[in-house]
Amino acid sequence: MFFRIYTTFLFAALGAVLGSFLNCAAMRYGKGETVPRGRSHCPKCGHILGAAELVPIFSYLALGGRCKECHEKILVRYPLTELIGAASFAGLYLRFGLTLYTAELAVLFSVLLLLALIDFDTMLLPVPPMILACAGFFVFLPAHENWKQRLMEGGLTAIVVFAVLLALALVMDRILKRESLGGGDLKLMALSALYLGPMRTILMLEVSCVLALLFAAVTGAFKKRFPFGPSVCMGTALTLLFGDPVIALLFPAL
Repeated sequence: MFFRIYTTFLFAALGAVLGSFLNCAAMRYGKGETVPRGRSHCPKCGHILGAAELVPIFSYLALGGRCKECHEKILVRYPLTELIGAASFAGLYLRFGLTLYTAELAVLFSVLLLLALIDFDTMLLPVPPMILACAGFFVFLPAHENWKQRLMEGGLTAIVVFAVLLALALVMDRILKRESLGGGDLKLMALSALYLGPMRTILMLEVSCVLALLFAAVTGAFKKRFPFGPSVCMGTALTLLFGDPVIALLFPAL
């Protein structure tokens, strides 16, 4: 029990650190800044953050949610992203244990979090992170005993999802006379389908649509464009963590 609690804490800490880095990377991407270079700084006054100001979650609480120098409020997005990273990685360990599959999904979850943040800021879903996640799928593929079946099911599901949603998007574009679903969203859902396979992809699409409707209701975004990527990213993560028991309950014969 002590080892499990200790390891869960380590995964949570790693997730929080990665969440902090990915949030910084996404914000710099949105501003056109170089991601790998330059030290972390206050976006208001440019104050370079010291080590004590870079501890995920705790630094925000210790500083009272304000910059040490200019005392401007720090966006709640910072600790929230770190909490999401911590919860995601801890959830992965608790769900799948110390396995290569956990490592594989940790790569995917990191990419999903980065894409969700970038899409939220810019309404864009860059391709390079998706390529990284796709590469991770194939790198870890030999570690699965049923790798041939996984490759066939995931590959076919990704192709079908992309083709069907592309056709649906083209029809909706003609009816609505505007873009209904971006190309980045199509690629993202195909990437998720590659990891999920057929049944979990269906559940992911349903969960993503519900999350998108909730997001639109909370933000009042029904009459304007809003990013769908964050909903797909969250739907994918939730399906991977909790989808199998739901599918087993709904379809006990499978």
